[in-house]
Amino acid sequence: MMHYVTKAQPTPRAKAYDLYWTFASRRQEIFERRVNGMDAPWTDDRILQTYKFCNVFRASDRVSQYLIRNVAYGGEECSYDDKLFQIVAFRTFSSEQTWDGVTKFLGRSPLLEDLSSGSFKEALDVQREKTGGLYTGAFILCATKAYGFDLKHHNHAALFEDMFLERKIAERLHGANSLEQIVKTLEKFPLMGPFMSYQTAIDINYSDLVDFDENDYTQAGPGALRGIRKAFHDLGDYKPADVIHWMVERQEDEFERLGLPFNGLWGRRLHAIDAQGLFCELDKYCREALPELLSARSRIKTRFKPSHTPLKLMFPPKWGLSERVQGAHIDPQNNLAPSLI
Repeated sequence: MMHYVTKAQPTPRAKAYDLYWTFASRRQEIFERRVNGMDAPWTDDRILQTYKFCNVFRASDRVSQYLIRNVAYGGEECSYDDKLFQIVAFRTFSSEQTWDGVTKFLGRSPLLEDLSSGSFKEALDVQREKTGGLYTGAFILCATKAYGFDLKHHNHAALFEDMFLERKIAERLHGANSLEQIVKTLEKFPLMGPFMSYQTAIDINYSDLVDFDENDYTQAGPGALRGIRKAFHDLGDYKPADVIHWMVERQEDEFERLGLPFNGLWGRRLHAIDAQGLFCELDKYCREALPELLSARSRIKTRFKPSHTPLKLMFPPKWGLSERVQGAHIDPQNNLAPSLI
C-alpha cells in the first residue's frame, strides 16, 4: 500500500497576506492609468502616492524596458555570444546612463572583441570619470576584489573576461535545457551570487536566445524573504520558492475573494519572477501600512519622483502581447501629481 504525505501549507498572516494582493491590484491600476494617459494622481492610496514602488510585472519597470528594447532586441546584428555578453553586462550595471555612455564611446553596442582588446573597460573608465558612478541601487552587488582590482567595475570587467573569453560560458548556456540550469551556471562565477544569477537568467530569457517558462524556477531575494516573513506566520512544509509558486497558482482565486480588479499585463498572469518581486514590495509597503511587523528595515527610503522621459512599452515578442501593447507608452506630461508638487 502506498502512503501519500500531504505537505503542511503556509499559514497566512491575514492583514499582511491580503495586502499582498491589494498592493498588486492598486499598483497595477496605477500603471494602467498612466498608460491610458490619465492625469495624476492615479490612486487614493497615500503610501503609493508618496513612495516609489516597482511595477507589479518586472518587465514593465523602466530598466527592464530599456534592456528589452535596447539590448535584448536592439543594437546591431551580432552573434549569440555577443548578445549574451551584452545582456549580462547591462544587468550588472542596470544603468541606462552607463550603457548609453559605453555605446557612445565605442560607436556601437559592446562586443566580445571590445572585452579582449580592453576597449570595454576603457569605456567604463571614461563613463565613470564623467558621471562619478556606473551602478544603480537596483541590486546589492558583491563588491569583493574577486579578481584583484581595487575598483569594482574593473573586477566586473575581469569577470566578463573570465566568463566569455576564458571559460566560454556562451557555449555552455547555448545548450541549457532549463532556466534553473542557466542560473546554476551563472552562480559558479565570482561576484554573481544566487539572486543576481536568477535576475540575469530572467533577462536572458526575455531575449530570443532561450525560451523557458518563467514559472519553471524561482528563488527569493533578501527583500522577498522579508516580505514572506511578514505575509505568513509560518511556511509549513514549504520553502520560500514553494511559497512563490503557491501565490502564482492562487492569484485568480485571491483577487476574486477580495473583490480586487486585476487584469494582468494585457491578460498575462503573474509569473514567479513577478510574485517574487511583489513580496519585496510588500515588505516596503508594510513599513508604513503595518509598522508593527518589524524587520531589518523600518523606513521606505525612496520617495516617488516622476520621470520626465517618455517610455514606449515593449515586451518580448514571444509573449504574444505585441498587438495589444502597440502604441502603449507612459507620457511624462501626465506625471505630476498635484499632491506631490
